[in-house]
Amino acid sequence: MIEQFLVQMPALVIVLPLLAAPLCVLLHRAAPAWFVYLITTWACLGIAFLLFVQVRIGGPISYAMGGWPPPFGIELRLDALNTVILLLVTGIAAISAIYAKASVAAEISRERAYLFYAAMLLCFCGLAGITVTGDAFNLFVFLEISSLSSYSLIAMGAKRRALLSAFQYLIMGTIGGTFLLIGIGFLYMMTGSLNMADIAERLPAVADTRTVEAGLAFIVVGASLKFALFPLHVWLPNAYTYAPSSVSAFIAATATKVALYALMRFLFTVFGAAYAFGELPLGEVLLVLSVVAMLSGSLAAIFQTDVKRLLAWSSIAQIGYIVMGFALASTAGITASVVHMVNHGIIKGALFMAAGALFWRMRTISLNDIAGLGKDMPLTSAAFVVAGLSLIGVPATGGFISKWVLLEAVMEPGHYGLAVAILVSSLLALIYIGRVVEALYFREAPEGRSVQGEAPASMLIATWTLVLANIALGLYATPLVGAAESAATALLGGGA
Repeated sequence: MIEQFLVQMPALVIVLPLLAAPLCVLLHRAAPAWFVYLITTWACLGIAFLLFVQVRIGGPISYAMGGWPPPFGIELRLDALNTVILLLVTGIAAISAIYAKASVAAEISRERAYLFYAAMLLCFCGLAGITVTGDAFNLFVFLEISSLSSYSLIAMGAKRRALLSAFQYLIMGTIGGTFLLIGIGFLYMMTGSLNMADIAERLPAVADTRTVEAGLAFIVVGASLKFALFPLHVWLPNAYTYAPSSVSAFIAATATKVALYALMRFLFTVFGAAYAFGELPLGEVLLVLSVVAMLSGSLAAIFQTDVKRLLAWSSIAQIGYIVMGFALASTAGITASVVHMVNHGIIKGALFMAAGALFWRMRTISLNDIAGLGKDMPLTSAAFVVAGLSLIGVPATGGFISKWVLLEAVMEPGHYGLAVAILVSSLLALIYIGRVVEALYFREAPEGRSVQGEAPASMLIATWTLVLANIALGLYATPLVGAAESAATALLGGGA
């Protein structure tokens, strides 16, 4: 029985949320739907941890759906890279489930709450599916599952601007998905296969054709739209700002990271680093865009008065860090990207949860309205400060480890200009995080305001769990960096 369960784990991480979503609809009530969401996400986290350990001990896992062997059947494949990303997605989902109960009760009408949890499970299912699939077309299918559910989740925001933000995201996301599908279609046209490992074997024979080059271009642009790389980022600030707080925390921590993972999977596993970054000038293009994203996103964040919008622009800057790492096409660079994907997911999840806790109490999140809350909501405010320090890159936090590893990666080949860009962006982060800290602790509260204490315990527990996890990774980063190095070595063809 146990052996059979272990064999089926790669499929269960997708099947469980896929089955739980319609169950939430059938239950038709908020409380039992939330309980299903909670149990499902924590079960998937346990499975993801077991898969991570299994891959670390025994190497990559291949699971043939329906017993049909690849490349003819659909393959789920887990290796050193995607088990790390799967742990991030399931971990954030599990913590977000604790956070969601009080947050959703405050921001979503009780009549629609069960639909909210169903959509969250579908989004989670799509992200997990993207992470574990070894089939290019099914990656697109899971991407659309996560995207369609995200559109509906964002539209459930309390303000009317949420509908416009969801529609804007829908338009941009549809364009990105179409580009990705066209690129996959070009690869299928030239190789006759949709299995990514099989495409990688067949591609060298036709790599010099315009069709393959066009396929690469479409995939890069489509994925870049999904993870909001400058200048394809216009949908992200509104989407994160007007979505319900639990949605902002979840998708900011996971959705862009999974889309980044998908692009890395195509570039390094399917096309190969020698082709994508050697024969084509993709690395130079991505490095330029990453620097612009880092600086422009950080500058834009400085001038925001809404805390969630400030954090959204910050995410655009942080995406630049991740892209810069893997655009170097080196073991050190990819290691830095993977480390920052995990650390930034945890950091940004904590920051959006803290912002959501402030919103829960104040029903607003502007800098003027949260003035003086450092005294009235000390635990929430302290969580924001600690997570903000990590975003800046202060020692003893996960953010410091990320930036240190990335600086080592760019200094190794002598890219001193990129190192300067990293430092400048970090200084800009000090300014925009400092603006929030100044409002919380050094401004007087508006006259007549009465704050009735902290946010609910469940929201604080979830927020501080991510904050403490980030500190733990800052104090003891060896397991994460080691897993990221293994992933980088595997992507560059050096084994699992």
